[in-house]
Amino acid sequence: MDLPRSFVVRERDHRIHDPFTPAKLAVLGEAIRLRPGMSILDLACGSGEMLCTWAEKHHITGTGVDISTAFIANAVARAAELGVEDGLTFTHGDASGFVAAEPVDVACCVGATWIGGGVEGTLALLERSVKPGGLLLVGEPFWREDPPDQVAVEGSGAGSREDFGDLPGLVESFRGYGWDLVEMVLADEDSWDRYVAAQWFTVRAWLDENPDDELAAAFRAELDTAPLNYVRYQRRYLGWGVFALKRR
Repeated sequence: MDLPRSFVVRERDHRIHDPFTPAKLAVLGEAIRLRPGMSILDLACGSGEMLCTWAEKHHITGTGVDISTAFIANAVARAAELGVEDGLTFTHGDASGFVAAEPVDVACCVGATWIGGGVEGTLALLERSVKPGGLLLVGEPFWREDPPDQVAVEGSGAGSREDFGDLPGLVESFRGYGWDLVEMVLADEDSWDRYVAAQWFTVRAWLDENPDDELAAAFRAELDTAPLNYVRYQRRYLGWGVFALKRR
C-alpha cells in the first residue's frame, strides 16, 4: 500500500504537498486560534509539515496518517529536526478508514477529499474523530473562472468541469452538509507556483539523475507540456483553499 512512484518522485522535494506556502500554513494556524495542548488529526498528512510547524509554534499534539511510506519517513524526520517528535505520531496507512482512538480538537483532510469519496464523505469521516464542538479543516479545489472548454479543464488538471464547483457553490455546499464555515485561507498565484512550478525543477533533476529509468519517457513528455498547461490554464482557472468548519 503506497502512492504511485511517479507521484512521490514529482513531489520528493516538497514539504507541503498542496498549493500553500509556509507563510500560508502559519496564517491558517493563527486563523483557527490554535492553543497549547490542542490535539489534531491530519488524514493524508503528506510529509507532515502542517503538524510539525504547528507543534513547534503552537505546542499542539497530533497524529498524521498517510499512504506514502516516503512521505511518512519525511514527516518523522521533520518532527525530529524541529524537536517536536514527542508530541506527534505519524502512521503509514489508508487514511480513508482511519478514526482516532480518542476524539481530537481538530480533524483535518487538507487536499485529499478522495479519501471520503468527496467533500461530504470526508467531512463525515472527520466528524467521527472530532470532539463535540470541535473543528474540521478541509482543503479543496474550486473553479476561479468557468473553464471555456474541455481543453482548459484538462489543462487545469481536472477530468471534467463537474469535478469542482465555484467558490460560492463550495461554500454553499458546506451549509447543505450541516456545517458552518467559520474561517478560510485561500491559495494565490504565488503559492500555486511554489507547488506546481517547483515540480518541474524536481522532475528535470530526476531525469538528469535517472535517464534510463522506466518512468523517464513519461516524465520527459510531462516536462514538455506541463509548464505551458499550467500558465495557460491551471494558474488562471483553478483555485484552492482550506476551510474551517463547525457543526451547525
